Amino acid sequence: MGSVASPLISFVIVLAIWSLVSALKVVPDAIFPSPWSVASAFAEMMENGVFFSDLGISVSRAATGFVIGASLGVAMGVLTGRVAVIRTVLNPFMTLLRPIPAIALVPVAIVWFGIGEGSKYFVISYTVFLTVWFNTHHGMEYIPDIYLRASQSLGASRLREFFQVVIPAAAPHIFAGIRLGVALAFLSLVAAELSGASSGIGYRLQESRQYIRTDRMFALLIELGVLGAIVDTIVHRIGKRIVHWQQS
Repeated sequence: MGSVASPLISFVIVLAIWSLVSALKVVPDAIFPSPWSVASAFAEMMENGVFFSDLGISVSRAATGFVIGASLGVAMGVLTGRVAVIRTVLNPFMTLLRPIPAIALVPVAIVWFGIGEGSKYFVISYTVFLTVWFNTHHGMEYIPDIYLRASQSLGASRLREFFQVVIPAAAPHIFAGIRLGVALAFLSLVAAELSGASSGIGYRLQESRQYIRTDRMFALLIELGVLGAIVDTIVHRIGKRIVHWQQS
């Protein structure tokens, strides 16, 4: 009950403050639209069909980029975390890549892949890959020695040790990276769609800015926030079921 009440109370408080600020005309509507203007913009987008079409396109892009990035991130994290030679060779390069923001790669992605879907998948998967890699690598590298010694004393093979000891021990770190990767997939999605796109939530934000439709911009930002919160909740619950021995 509390898990439902807390977000509801927060929503009511924010809506009340927002409505009060709008009613007092503290900021012009063109800059800070009222909740009713934003609701009207939602209705307008749903009526002309762009709401669901953009939503579907953006979710598809984010999901594809996430799957590519997360898969590569887990695989690379396992290698750098467990194989000393690969860790020595690749870690400096990976450390160099981590500070580079997704939006800085948009021009490079367009040159490499054009303005089609490939450039958007690249930007999203790159961002997710680095986050998932870092968490997987950390989880794989710092497995308590007592776990490994216990499995070896019981005569477990290297393969059995990997799947029954190493993976379960690193799983909380891996799922933490995956959960963060989901959020970053939506952040980098907007960056990818702001340039070289003709559809999607990011593109619609850019279009709304050009026409100074702040009501639409707020509606799209709320849409992104709600979508991200829903996906994050799903991933969190899946993680709790799989890594059930780890208390959050």
